[in-house]
Amino acid sequence: MQDGVESSVRATADPFGDESEATPGRSRSRSDAKSAIIAETRTTSSDGPLLGKASPTTVSTSVAYIGDLDESYPEGGLRAWLVVFGCWLALFASLGFMNVLTTFLTHITTNVSIRNVPGAISGIISAHTLLSLLLGLYIGPLFDKYGPRWLILAGTVCLVTSLVIASIGISFWPILAALTVLSSLGTSLLFTPSIAIIAHYFSSRRGLATGIASTAGPAAGIVFPALLQTLFPRLGWPWAVRALALIFLAVTVAASFLIRARVPPPLTTTTTTTTTSHLTTNPHPSARIFLTRGFTPAVLAIFLGQFAAFLPLTYISAYALNMGFTHALTVDVIAAMNASSVAGRVAAGWAADRVGPFNASVLAAAVAALACFGVWFPAGATKPGVVVFAVVFGFVSGGGVSLAPVAVGRLCGTGVFGRYYGTAYAVVSVAVLLAIPVAGGLGADGKGYEGLIAMAGVFYIASAVAFAVAKVSVVGPRFWAAF
Repeated sequence: MQDGVESSVRATADPFGDESEATPGRSRSRSDAKSAIIAETRTTSSDGPLLGKASPTTVSTSVAYIGDLDESYPEGGLRAWLVVFGCWLALFASLGFMNVLTTFLTHITTNVSIRNVPGAISGIISAHTLLSLLLGLYIGPLFDKYGPRWLILAGTVCLVTSLVIASIGISFWPILAALTVLSSLGTSLLFTPSIAIIAHYFSSRRGLATGIASTAGPAAGIVFPALLQTLFPRLGWPWAVRALALIFLAVTVAASFLIRARVPPPLTTTTTTTTTSHLTTNPHPSARIFLTRGFTPAVLAIFLGQFAAFLPLTYISAYALNMGFTHALTVDVIAAMNASSVAGRVAAGWAADRVGPFNASVLAAAVAALACFGVWFPAGATKPGVVVFAVVFGFVSGGGVSLAPVAVGRLCGTGVFGRYYGTAYAVVSVAVLLAIPVAGGLGADGKGYEGLIAMAGVFYIASAVAFAVAKVSVVGPRFWAAF
């Protein structure tokens, strides 16, 4: 049964200063929390729910942690929920920027210097989304090593500066640099720590907390495009973009005060002979984490699910118009999808805390496939059909967004969650790069969207299977286990 033995030295000073912290099954006095240094040997079971080791190995480490981060979590309280609110604000800005890019392109296509560059608009959007996810490969390990504070501040500077530069740009290349390289760096610096820090405060309620924070995405998708459509006619491009920059500045500064590290980072480096060597303090990416049991099929499952989700999310508007629906109905379909996505993210997080994130992910992917084959394909050409599909798909696709980080967190320790999550979404960035042109090839000929619908459904089925494989590889053939 023994899967691995890990010797570690942890200094158990209270991470909240002079406050005493009570945890289930034990309590710590203030003096104990400040002075006790406990050398402990931990044994992990091969069928345990949290960690999957690559192989039975003895690990010798010299990492010292302050606080019992891996043993106890606040699971709520004012500070923990303020952190969640801070994460919501940071995600509102970072994901909001992704949403306003489409509105930006609609406005700047009237600019001759932009219009004369072939593929400029789609190139800006694709490059921004790709880099925002890909940069997590480095930002995740930096979060594990240094915490969120400086990453959030750097993200604020990059995001606001990119908008200021874009507001004064009079040619293609300054706007290209601002809306791709600089803005994607800012988005990733805000996005990755905002998801990862939740794992420091929640364990049994991590799904719910992550789901609540992730509702910032669809909320931003509703607020910011409508705001810019109002500002552009009144203020013009330069001042409308600067007004948006001020809003982002206020939101992200507030987030930087609310998002706080629970414990200091590791004090020394790690010396091991296993696949987790240097994971905690080394800021560079490591391919060895793919040897962690269940991680590779989990990443594949997230990749397939995100690829499938991008197909209807990108082309549902074009599909509705192609079917002869009015522009007003098309707008209503998008609004219904965003609204149901908010509910789906919270509901999926709640379900993950009860049945396990992998079980919930299998169910969400299966329902999404059913929506594609059972609603969109046979009834999408009708008004009730496209509306029902938008509501159901928005619910389950939103749930997939909030479930992915919780699932990744079940496969690794809290101290390296940033690395695992950043690496997973660096792989997902390839799905973003491929999904849009593939979808265009399948549905842009105007003859029908059957190929696009079929591909979305098939990829969701494959995602459900991959999530199931990831679960079985960790807990074995206990199909009804909560994992």
